[in-house]
Amino acid sequence: MRFTRVTRTFVVGLGAALLVPAVLASKNFVKPVARAAINYPAHDFHRDEQVAIAVDPYDTPEKAKTFTIDFAAHDLLPVFFVVTNDGDQPVSIANMEVVLITGNRSKLTPVNTDDLYRRLSNPHTSTRPSPVPLPLPHKVKGTVSKKEMEEIESSQFAARAVEPHSTQSGFFFFDVGGIESPLPHANIDITGVANAKGVEMLYFEIPMDKYLNGPVNP
Repeated sequence: MRFTRVTRTFVVGLGAALLVPAVLASKNFVKPVARAAINYPAHDFHRDEQVAIAVDPYDTPEKAKTFTIDFAAHDLLPVFFVVTNDGDQPVSIANMEVVLITGNRSKLTPVNTDDLYRRLSNPHTSTRPSPVPLPLPHKVKGTVSKKEMEEIESSQFAARAVEPHSTQSGFFFFDVGGIESPLPHANIDITGVANAKGVEMLYFEIPMDKYLNGPVNP
């Protein structure tokens, strides 16, 4: 069979068009490698306990490429959360609570796994607490693929302790639907971090302006 230049161009173009979806489909989530928390612009370091906590919002298109899921399209803000323990005793974070307080004083807590599934399967579903309790369906994973579920579960912050001279990391996801510019003048407050004796440390407070005013690629 004889190919003209136009025919060859069409065949090559068609092959490339078919290849792109295959490449995208084969992309897998790889959790970022965490640095010590003090190396992030937005962090709080408790010198006496030698514990630092940092946050790194994934709020740009470039950072969003880390995921295969388009969280921004579902009004979800991923925040990379890093806890470093440079002390000689383990630190408990089993009872840790994280709250994002926006500039307009809205208080947002991380969205749990089931609510993430619910939001991805139904973009119009709110994941924030309702003043009137509503019955929730038992099956919330119907339209979320196995690959998406694995990405969510492998990306989330799940540690319950931080051993001496080590770092734990993962993502929290916040529902920022209806909130314009949630990061300027916002704070992330962390409570419930305890030392090896079970004594709770003073709360951690991380201003998001440290992140917004920090280096573009810290």
